[in-house]
Amino acid sequence: MGGSIYIFLAVAFGIATAVIGRTKGSSVTLWFMIGAIVPGIGLLVAMAYRNDGEEPRRPCPRCGRECMLHDALCVGCGNELDYTTEVSAATR
Repeated sequence: MGGSIYIFLAVAFGIATAVIGRTKGSSVTLWFMIGAIVPGIGLLVAMAYRNDGEEPRRPCPRCGRECMLHDALCVGCGNELDYTTEVSAATR
């Protein structure tokens, strides 16, 4: 009886943690496992985790793809990006 209650709570917290992680732009599977293994703590960590959608971005000078401001290489074309404080107008 006690084991089935723990499994139910672990799955419930895993689903809740996965939903929160997904809304913040992270892996659903990873957050589900974190929430199921450490139910209460995992949920709190997911709520405190940063939101990738709010990260400043900039365009790649070669292909034009939007890259994170802190990226050193463009994930689209592999172009080496210089550090700049210029932020894309789409993220403001």
